[in-house]
Amino acid sequence: MTDRWSPSSWRTKPIQQVPAYPDQGELEAVEHQLSGFPPLVFAGEARKLKRTLAKVGQGEAFLLQGGDCAESFAEHSADNIRDFFRLFLQMAVVLTFAGASPVVKVGRVAGQFAKPRSAPTEKIGDVELPSYRGDIINGIEFTPDARIPDPRRQLMAYRQSAATLNLLRAFATGGYANLENAHRWMLGFVKDSPQSGRYDELAERITETLDFMRAIGLDPEAHPEMRSTDFYTSHEALLLGYEQALTRVDSTSGDWYATSGHMIWIGDRTRQPDHAHIEYCRGIKNPIGLKCGPSLKPDELIKLIDQLNPDNEAGRLTLIARFGAEKAGEHLPALVRAVKKEGRNVVWSCDPMHGNTVKAGSGYKNRPFDLILSEIATFFDVHRAEGTVAGGIHLEMTGKNVTECTGGARAISDEELQDRYHTHCDPRLNAEQALEAAFLVAERLKKEKLARGRTVPAAAE
Repeated sequence: MTDRWSPSSWRTKPIQQVPAYPDQGELEAVEHQLSGFPPLVFAGEARKLKRTLAKVGQGEAFLLQGGDCAESFAEHSADNIRDFFRLFLQMAVVLTFAGASPVVKVGRVAGQFAKPRSAPTEKIGDVELPSYRGDIINGIEFTPDARIPDPRRQLMAYRQSAATLNLLRAFATGGYANLENAHRWMLGFVKDSPQSGRYDELAERITETLDFMRAIGLDPEAHPEMRSTDFYTSHEALLLGYEQALTRVDSTSGDWYATSGHMIWIGDRTRQPDHAHIEYCRGIKNPIGLKCGPSLKPDELIKLIDQLNPDNEAGRLTLIARFGAEKAGEHLPALVRAVKKEGRNVVWSCDPMHGNTVKAGSGYKNRPFDLILSEIATFFDVHRAEGTVAGGIHLEMTGKNVTECTGGARAISDEELQDRYHTHCDPRLNAEQALEAAFLVAERLKKEKLARGRTVPAAAE
């Protein structure tokens, strides 16, 4: 691979998962229009995220990354954004306080519109149409017109991302994230769940801690870090024309940044070392994620790491393991050993969702909660055995009261999936299940710290 790179050099490479737009002239016009739009995020924000991810790689913080499988134009609303952010805050405070670990918050939001597909077409009855590839490309309705890739959808995705980011920034810095609001973050339907007692107990301990701090003269109002939080956005960089249009030179450093999101990742289906997605991502300076599935060999991973992070920069590259509960113990150790042996600086994160998708008896896609937890446990077990850092989790989840994954504290059954199965693509954890996962991860983080001989604050006991 030549060292010469430009935002458009990916166009000279083979590419996978690309939609077939019928009107190339219209596509070029949309991409040109996007190239003049304001950036959605800024280079300084991406650099700050990279610095915090460097701490994750050293075991000094934990990465919580999560959000929708695929964002929807139809479901874009202030209430949905609020409920997602509120759930994220709940999970982060559980991990921070009960797990005694700072949490880096990265949402799959404000840009997660494109989805890779295992087949170019799908069939219902005798009708076969192009697959739905996310609202940024085509429509979910099973009609010939809806499934035609439409470049104008990229403009809609940009505007929705901008509006979402605006509200998220307001929530993160405008007082909503104040720790004193921990009780108010509880979603209505979670109040009646088996998890509500655990969360309320934790929130009470936080309140007691804040009261103690005030008593000794430490007022949260005088400490902005207690009234606000850093929240970052991420998505899969699948639609490279859109990414190129939003790639800008940072005026302070002269480096290129993707301004569509703070962090972008390369999917397991598009990580070919000589293909377009690796070519694009190697040249931008954002933090990058790389999905690692069962077909990835250790020597292939080292080659990809060298392409994406040739300077071995801490915080630059997050390896997102997505094997499935049955395969994680077989495939993950060899990759971890290879990376450790070669001395590469990476963050290891666990995606326990994508490898655990099964077809339920009812016909719905399903991700059983016990398999999700099993893969997370294996992820921690492997890193403990190898003496490396289990740095984060990557979840598909929603703040809505959906029934898309079986199991959890309420033991959602196969038959109940049809009750509130609303996803545009793959099953997501609902708020209860996501919060339950956060508690279990927090307990594991506490054990890992104790095993390394680090003191866990009394508030976390």
